[in-house]
Amino acid sequence: MCRWLAYWGTPVLLDTILYQPAHSLIDQSLHSKLGVETTNGDGFGVGWYSEHSETPALLRDVGPAWNNRNLRELADHVRSPLFFAHIRASTGTAVQQSNCHPFRYGRWMFMHNGAIAGFPRLRRELALLVDPGLYSDIEGTTDSEVMFYLALTFGLDEDPPAAVATMAGVVERVGRAYGVEFPLQMTLALTDGTRVWVFRYSSARASRSLFYSSRVEALRRLHPDVGFLRHLSEDTRLIVSEPLGDLPGAWNEVPENSYGVVQPGTDELHRFAPAPA
Repeated sequence: MCRWLAYWGTPVLLDTILYQPAHSLIDQSLHSKLGVETTNGDGFGVGWYSEHSETPALLRDVGPAWNNRNLRELADHVRSPLFFAHIRASTGTAVQQSNCHPFRYGRWMFMHNGAIAGFPRLRRELALLVDPGLYSDIEGTTDSEVMFYLALTFGLDEDPPAAVATMAGVVERVGRAYGVEFPLQMTLALTDGTRVWVFRYSSARASRSLFYSSRVEALRRLHPDVGFLRHLSEDTRLIVSEPLGDLPGAWNEVPENSYGVVQPGTDELHRFAPAPA
């Protein structure tokens, strides 16, 4: 499987969230505590938004994150209010740049931890459900990218939760038609550059770990000596596959079968279920 983080809030240097935490995503690439694999070295990717473009920038590579000099160099110089970062442990597809997350289409970014069970058998039928106008933009061979393009096909631009629910319903329908009892395992994040949606769901009701950070105001009260918190806006949020440290009160588990929205104003947390397909 994989590990990922999404950051939304006060603009910060990438280094602040990617390297500085005690159990950073870089540390997790070698020493994951909650993932299926301890090591996540089959490539990495980071994506971010800037005021100069409506579409996100991406840096992706097939090597491990822990010793990539370009990533280390970039992290000290790129500042953004919205970052996606992902370290990959392949579930069987090739280790190649086009298979590294995040994936991008227009203003959208998408990343995923999990798998479609039996994907080699399901791939053709699922791929044929992608809108023909989108199909040629699929560059890699992962189940994750197919999930992204199915969500785009089912109306991601208009209603992201409904599009993801329809995608999940289709994956389960096709999987079960091929005799796969539990077709889908996913914690995923997607963003249009303004809001971030995160989902935690699995057909077996035993989803991979996912956590969100507590409100900054509450953390300041709990930890007035932590200087970093003084510089963050009240609504800054991190969503992570596993906590970046052991600061008491900082992390909350995303409930099973749910999705959240991080956005200006009030965040949201809702129940999630695949749409019948």
